[in-house]
Amino acid sequence: MKAWASKPNVVQNLRDAGCCSRVVEEFLSLGARGDTNGQLRLLSQHRQQLLDTVHRKEQQICCLDYLVYEMEKGGETETPAKEGGYSDENH
Repeated sequence: MKAWASKPNVVQNLRDAGCCSRVVEEFLSLGARGDTNGQLRLLSQHRQQLLDTVHRKEQQICCLDYLVYEMEKGGETETPAKEGGYSDENH
């Protein structure tokens, strides 16, 4: 077994990557069954979720940057509401 694959190292790495207990347990269960493809699929799904979050947060930052830009230049900040705008979640 490779050093990176020791159970404590893998669990810590998954936690550091933001995986919840359910994902950690599923990953270990798949590993116990020798289902490497299942583990890779699970990691890929979690990675995609992280990327989706990053993209949402990036868009929120862009909205704030635009507001700051408009305020600093002294222009009007009123813009038409965008379809699919952001709610107050995660504030």
